[in-house]
Amino acid sequence: MKVYPDGTVALRGVDFHLRKGEIHGLLGENGAGKTTLMKILAGVLKPTRGVIEVNGRRVVFTSPSDALKLGIGMVAQYPALVPVFTASENIFLGLSRRMVSRERLVKLMNETGLKVELDAVAESLPMGVRQKIEVLKMLYRGVRVLILDEPTTNLTPVETEELFATLKKLRDQGVSIVFISHKLKEVLSITDRITVLRRGVVAGVVETSRTNPEELAKLMVGREVLFEIKKKPVKPGGEVLAVEDLWVRGDSGEWAVRGVSLAVRKGEIFGVAGVEGNGQKELVEAVTGLRRVEKGRVVFLGRDVTNRGPQELYKLGLSHIPEDRVAMGLIVNMSIIENAILGLHWSREFVNSFGVFKNKRIVEHALKLVKEYEIVAGNLNSPARSLSGGNQQRLVLARELSKNPSLIVAANPTRGLDVASTEYIRRKLVDLRDQGKAILLVSADLDEILELSDRIAVMYEGRFMGVLDSKEADVRLIGLMMGGYTLEQARGMRGVENA
Repeated sequence: MKVYPDGTVALRGVDFHLRKGEIHGLLGENGAGKTTLMKILAGVLKPTRGVIEVNGRRVVFTSPSDALKLGIGMVAQYPALVPVFTASENIFLGLSRRMVSRERLVKLMNETGLKVELDAVAESLPMGVRQKIEVLKMLYRGVRVLILDEPTTNLTPVETEELFATLKKLRDQGVSIVFISHKLKEVLSITDRITVLRRGVVAGVVETSRTNPEELAKLMVGREVLFEIKKKPVKPGGEVLAVEDLWVRGDSGEWAVRGVSLAVRKGEIFGVAGVEGNGQKELVEAVTGLRRVEKGRVVFLGRDVTNRGPQELYKLGLSHIPEDRVAMGLIVNMSIIENAILGLHWSREFVNSFGVFKNKRIVEHALKLVKEYEIVAGNLNSPARSLSGGNQQRLVLARELSKNPSLIVAANPTRGLDVASTEYIRRKLVDLRDQGKAILLVSADLDEILELSDRIAVMYEGRFMGVLDSKEADVRLIGLMMGGYTLEQARGMRGVENA
């Protein structure tokens, strides 16, 4: 059991059993208790009540180092490497000189198949290689229980396949692995058993070979979840957004977007796929007025809006669902009511001629959004931080769509969300597309891109590797493009594979 100081009960009598040499999936909605449970097992948190046993012996952890000494290590969702250190320096970091052996590390890489360039600087390596370094860091320290939190978030399909092959090899060598993920397909393809948490209790433990996505989703949310999103045949109208030969710099002054051109039409979803860090963030910020365009143009509804500010773009009919709802989508210390009118607070609907808020109208607006978008909230005067991740995202979505936009720019709109919230938001985007809205969808989730998009561009190192119709797209083709091959090259490689 785990009760936080503010009275929040995160875990209620949870039993979790991990066998030697198994890959055990851990599923649950946001706030179900997954992270709390794993942090307790990794020595980061102390349980309020309960017992931890390792190899039949009762143990008490006071820190992560205690867990590591007993062979338990956790790899976070985002690699926490020192950017300017080499791969080997990151792996050996914190170890005494007598424990450092390059020969032993090379042997470990050969045994596990986790091969990396040891003298390469971490910041120069792709995300998939950085993930390997984190895993090697744990294995070098002798862990026999490896906890992986959303390990495929930043990987291409090819890198995911390589990681899964490695995990199976480690399992066969007797390593026990806890695999935390929101992606049911991945959990079903890699695990041996699955534990599902719901609201801090165990909703079920199932053998992977005897379950399916529908059963797992029902265990997670307590109701049926429909996975197939039916889309009407696309009937695109006029061009709403045009990006022409766009060049944008990143935070360090380097070129992050290099000559990108695209067009989004009424009644279509234009998807941009790619591993994070290839210029998608800068592209979105340039289109939404948050980052300066150095060269090229952004044209919205026939008007050149290059380097216009966000408020002006909003007034013209652009809505932005940012990838970071906490840092950009909401002001979490402000109330739910206040967040419901962010970006609308200048509107005559909510402010009278003297510049005074129409409080009654604002409350009515917030109540309408909460009801229409099924936002689970207690007191609307509570701060937005009191909402779960899924409900925070619904609040952002509700507010942005209440502006009745012509163009919706959605960046990773379902990142970190549970099955129910993901289903809801994806259906909402398709409904908006069917109503004739233009949607620019930028997502690192390849399943999301393939499921929702009508046309797809793949971004790599600031450039588009190609644009293709969703009917032609598949995981293998998009995966090759995400790895740096042009559309023509990827088509040729796929043709050779099928020959």
